[in-house]
Amino acid sequence: LVSPLQLELSNTAVLHQMRRDQVTDTCRANSAVSRKRRVLTPNDLKHLVVDEDHELIYCYVPKVACTNWKRLMMVLTGRGKYSDPMEIPANEAHVSANLKTLNQYSIPEINHRLKSYMKFLFVREPFERLVSAYRNKFTQKYNTSFHKRYGTKIIRRQRKNATQEALRKGDDVKFEEFVAYLIDPHTQREEPFNEHWQTVYSLCHPCHIHYDLVGKYETLEEDSNYVLQLAGVGSYLKFPTYAKSTRTTDEMTTEFFQNISSEHQTQLYEVYKLDFLMFNYSVPSYLKLE
Repeated sequence: LVSPLQLELSNTAVLHQMRRDQVTDTCRANSAVSRKRRVLTPNDLKHLVVDEDHELIYCYVPKVACTNWKRLMMVLTGRGKYSDPMEIPANEAHVSANLKTLNQYSIPEINHRLKSYMKFLFVREPFERLVSAYRNKFTQKYNTSFHKRYGTKIIRRQRKNATQEALRKGDDVKFEEFVAYLIDPHTQREEPFNEHWQTVYSLCHPCHIHYDLVGKYETLEEDSNYVLQLAGVGSYLKFPTYAKSTRTTDEMTTEFFQNISSEHQTQLYEVYKLDFLMFNYSVPSYLKLE
């Protein structure tokens, strides 16, 4: 007799195999785009957090529960220093010295870990993630560093008769201006996207790195606890559950896209197209693609 738990696990294993296949197939079908670079450099690996003790590698994607996953990684790598992830302040989870990333190792050590450790990442519907990043970085008064660094640049480039104050503060970027900035070829040539709106395939390189598990924001808790279970720590570590009232939803994303022209929607979809395809997200119904 098969226990319900075993059955559940085998179903989950099948689901994750399907997700892995989807990534592989997309990489193959889009090899010209997705494998522009044949070889990864250590600089490409700065999003891969390493846990030596449990032989895990986690590629973090901002705006996809990465604060809580970094907290979990701190518990796993802290050798008893932390036991409750939620007792770690959010800003502490983002201090780079608190976690070791793969780019800090030598090439042979990197290759060994990529070959033998369990590798996972978490993804989210690309436009929902984008709206979430916009809301967090451009509509919150406290994010002055983003307003100064990106807001002023976006307003200078996208707003016709910007006031001196807007150019100085950069704290009232409209979503339409943010989109125009993202699809502007000049932006891409100037520097890589900021990690909060960079594509997942550029942050985690799923066409070069074979991830064992692709977790989804939509099934965050189940997928996270499955990862912890496979890592052998599921008996004492659970993914923190919390009800966030401010979370960006599909309805909210739909509203944000109401004012974006179909031409800009089409160009923006092109920018994030590989993420949509690779992680099996369908074209949003609210899009008016040209």
